[in-house]
Amino acid sequence: MKDRASIIFTGDIGFDRYMEGRWKDERLLSREIVDFFKTADHVVANVEGALISAPDDGSRGVYFHCMDPRAVRVLQTIRADVWNIANNHIMDAGKEGMASTLGIAAKEGVLTLGAGLDIFQASRPVFFEEAGGIGLVSVAYSPECPRATEELPGVLVWDDTELIAKRIAEIKARVRWCVVVAHGGEEFSVLPNPYIRDRYIKYLEFGADVVVAHHPHVPQNYETFDSGKTIFYSLGNFIFDTDYQRAHKHTDTGILLRLTFTKDGYSFDALGTKTVRGEERLERCSVPEIFTDVREGDYEALLPLASRVFLEEEKRRMLFLEPEKYGNATDADWERYFLSDEPENYTPGVLMDLGIVLSNARKAPGKAYEQCKNEKVKKYLLETL
Repeated sequence: MKDRASIIFTGDIGFDRYMEGRWKDERLLSREIVDFFKTADHVVANVEGALISAPDDGSRGVYFHCMDPRAVRVLQTIRADVWNIANNHIMDAGKEGMASTLGIAAKEGVLTLGAGLDIFQASRPVFFEEAGGIGLVSVAYSPECPRATEELPGVLVWDDTELIAKRIAEIKARVRWCVVVAHGGEEFSVLPNPYIRDRYIKYLEFGADVVVAHHPHVPQNYETFDSGKTIFYSLGNFIFDTDYQRAHKHTDTGILLRLTFTKDGYSFDALGTKTVRGEERLERCSVPEIFTDVREGDYEALLPLASRVFLEEEKRRMLFLEPEKYGNATDADWERYFLSDEPENYTPGVLMDLGIVLSNARKAPGKAYEQCKNEKVKKYLLETL
């Protein structure tokens, strides 16, 4: 058994909208990207939606995502032996979409993670035997992600803390390493809001060694801890491009994360990717400057600025979705919206609680972010604002 193993994790993958049919193009992925995948023993791909021929019935609009089953060719190209399917689009085509995806995975000989026809399948860990053993379990945010039960298909939702803690304990009792893959956070946020950060830290407290997250559709920071554990807050987009994405900054960049484990420790590195819009292909780029270690002190200094940035992105989102309602919104109109329960997926103190974000944006007057020593992160946030 190998005493060293590397795993590459992707950001969001979807083959509709601007990526419709792009799975046919041999030039979709640059040679550097394809070669990077060849360096890994395993690849965990975030498959953002069901593999099924199921056109939008008109009920979901910008939020409906599934992909042509023939797009599996690209998953083969990147050597994905695990499909993470715990996300908010895996059930867009209903139980039939879930069953189709699972059936294709079985035919391809790959493992699935985080979702299934019942909670037992959705919460089942994936194990690799190398490097002292590595176990993975995947969770997805609620309320939008359908919760799997004993009778119903869906995902292992991120607030099922009792079951998550149980699965992490089971993994740690069997193998050396535990990785939690999390599909969560808030779309287009440059740093995680405190309640998101606290949730992922809780998984580390349960015993996980690493958390790898996606869903915000933009790259975010990572954070290392004195315990030796790490959280990667968002890998951004990999193969994913829609008008909804194009209304926001940084949605054309992503991160391929490579974790390398031994029995005694782990290390990581990353490759940056960029969507060349118009040509709809992926090429290598510099790793986004936001992808750096932001520890607690710097995080607190940056939070007011990051909160301001996120509120501006939320304005862009609502102007895209409801231009007639928000096209002429005043500062007072926006404040009323931020303090209401209207934001999509609003869950007090848990998700899209923009009242907390607004409070953090106002918490430190002036330029509190100047206390942060990382000049590149400060510049990145200011340019996004």
